[in-house]
Amino acid sequence: MPRLYVIIATVGRADLTRRTVALLHDQTRPPDGVVVVGAAPADIEGVADAAGRVEAIIGDRGLPRQRNRGLDAVNGRADLVVFFDDDFVPAPDYLEQVEALFTEFPDVSGITGNLIADGINAGGFSLEQARELVANGAAAMDAAVKPRSALYGCNMAIRLSAAQGLRFDEKLPLYGWLEDIDFTVLLGRRGRLISSGRVTGVHMGVKGGRTSGRKLGYSQVANVVYLYRKGSMQPGLGRKLLLNNVVSNLVKSLRPEPDIDRRGRLYGNALAIADVLRGRVDPRRIERL
Repeated sequence: MPRLYVIIATVGRADLTRRTVALLHDQTRPPDGVVVVGAAPADIEGVADAAGRVEAIIGDRGLPRQRNRGLDAVNGRADLVVFFDDDFVPAPDYLEQVEALFTEFPDVSGITGNLIADGINAGGFSLEQARELVANGAAAMDAAVKPRSALYGCNMAIRLSAAQGLRFDEKLPLYGWLEDIDFTVLLGRRGRLISSGRVTGVHMGVKGGRTSGRKLGYSQVANVVYLYRKGSMQPGLGRKLLLNNVVSNLVKSLRPEPDIDRRGRLYGNALAIADVLRGRVDPRRIERL
């Protein structure tokens, strides 16, 4: 049997992470290990006690850096790695189905699940709501296997033999906006990427612990430009992301949602656009904003 590990990066949400990690104990195919990577001791407080075979470690802050720290920790021990956001609730057979798909399709290098619901688009779900959605919706998901050009970072699985030498780009700091697209587009050049409703769950979309509006707004522009120049961003997708985010922030800044800093995001968009025009845009600038 392949050795399967779960990696979870977290910042500022130890209580939530303890609860989502504990759910992995109920998987029909238990993980061979779980590595939770925080940026400070408070991020992982009590997490190692949430379920069996959980390691809680510290890495430099930033989603790409923390995921790379997790990859370092499982090097030589894992054949398959599943990345979950700390607010993702998987169906009970998520890991079993991931293992089955990698076995059925040896040319596949990466898998992402089709979500029952995504709280990012619905104002967020509580853990209890997410569990209820999984219980009521998992069986109805379409089991068809479909090709993907990239994977969704809240829940994605990779075959480590196909990912040798690949790292999450640490020039995309903090929340690492689009780091999942960058990593998995490169992974997709080494093997097929797929999605299926056989692999599913709910992304809660919890707001706490996220990057500030100004920083995220800068990343919404700077990271797209950076990845386009790097060659891991499809031009059509890049234009769509840029237009959608800037227009959405502009329109909604007139009457912003209570839990989203639209004006901060719009200001960050403007700063990045100005840097693009000056020829000095750099995703790492958000660490100084």
